[in-house]
Amino acid sequence: MSICGKLVLIGVVGGVAGWAGLAAGGKGWTPAMLTDAVQVQITALMGREAEAMPAAPRKATGPIIYYRHPDGLAEWSAAPTDTADGRGFLPVLASEDVSFDPESVTPPDADGGERTVLYYRHPMGLPDTSPVPKLDSMGMDYLPVYAGEANDAGSVNVSPGKLQRTGVRTSLAVLQPMATMVRAPGIVALDDRRVSVISLRADAFIEEVEDVTTGSIVEAGEPLAMLYSPEVVAAAAQYVSDLRNGEGRVEGSRQRLANLGVPTAVIDKISADRRTPVQITLMAPRSGVVLERMAIEGMMSEAGETLFRIADTSVVWVMADVPESALAGLSDGNVATITFPGLPGEIFSGLVDKIYPEVDMQTRTARIRIDLSNPEGRLLVNMFADVALATGDGAPVVQVPETAVIDTGDRQVVIRDMGEGKFAPQDVVLGRQAAGMVEVREGIAEGDRIVTTSTFLIDAESNLNAALAALVAPEAAE
Repeated sequence: MSICGKLVLIGVVGGVAGWAGLAAGGKGWTPAMLTDAVQVQITALMGREAEAMPAAPRKATGPIIYYRHPDGLAEWSAAPTDTADGRGFLPVLASEDVSFDPESVTPPDADGGERTVLYYRHPMGLPDTSPVPKLDSMGMDYLPVYAGEANDAGSVNVSPGKLQRTGVRTSLAVLQPMATMVRAPGIVALDDRRVSVISLRADAFIEEVEDVTTGSIVEAGEPLAMLYSPEVVAAAAQYVSDLRNGEGRVEGSRQRLANLGVPTAVIDKISADRRTPVQITLMAPRSGVVLERMAIEGMMSEAGETLFRIADTSVVWVMADVPESALAGLSDGNVATITFPGLPGEIFSGLVDKIYPEVDMQTRTARIRIDLSNPEGRLLVNMFADVALATGDGAPVVQVPETAVIDTGDRQVVIRDMGEGKFAPQDVVLGRQAAGMVEVREGIAEGDRIVTTSTFLIDAESNLNAALAALVAPEAAE
């Protein structure tokens, strides 16, 4: 062909390509149809010389994506349907449509050769296999199962395009301390070890009560009341008599007065004066606040009856209810930071003194006790408190985000990123949870890459692969 003829041919080919593009846009032709049309036009224009062009026939493969109008009109359907005049829509296979996924090719083996296809499985997951490629009832290709995939049926291979579309995100398992703060409500209570009950060990008459009322602050040794007890007076008289006679029963008489609850200071005064007192002074055994005053002038008090109750409030307890899930990170001696709504802007610090060995059946909380210094007496009994507890021993542990864990109830699983688009489920043993992270005690190590989003999609496909391998592998072997 001359140069002029070739120039004319190029112009004609360009015109045909433009015409084909316009036709494809108006009629909804697929790329395969467009290629065939261009080849037909070129062949018609070039005549016999076109026969010398190498033919590149392509066979449509892949599952049916949709159905198109038989006349090429811009009409499509997701399911088989007919035109108005009764003609069926034509199926469009995956290879005939535009796709952003990489073409399915037989992956090479590790040594560079082709991988061996063991069998072909049903594309919809049915327990049906074939030793050779074939189509199912809907025209979809059976999927090949390679030798490597059969040994790792639980893993999943995901293309980069699908990873982006499904929003799969990964992160590394980290090794660091899981120290966190647990907040719990609390209330101020008295220290049981600092409460005293004042009563008599013999019947007595209360002749006089000091100006002491409920809420009064008293000091140790301060007089509370004056009383007359016939039994105490008789014992005092015997003691004085033994002192005057110099008999060897002095120690016994003195011990009798002590057994009746007579204070040591009063006994010493009797010993010095050698006189029997008519009245006995009742003194405060400790400093503190008077919680109860039952003594009344003129009353007769029987032995053992409570007259006063006094509490030392220089140290109080804060009782906090901690959730059951936070108990694993708590121990005696943990630092507690406490604030009180009644004392805004002030922060108190104490130590956990006791974790009670019981969990409330209704609230599922455990009670802990915190010793708190109260030298000024500003913390009142039954005041509300907000308690913040630092849990954990500070030891580093392997941890991952909570979103990475799939908890089925009887097992916990994470999805490991094996690299190159391959993912595999991994059973794990979990520990504590804090601040959106969860401790992993067994199953993975520091630096393992874990899927944090779309985990259920990958796990479902992994379980499907494992189930199919268990069902279809024996059939293929037969």
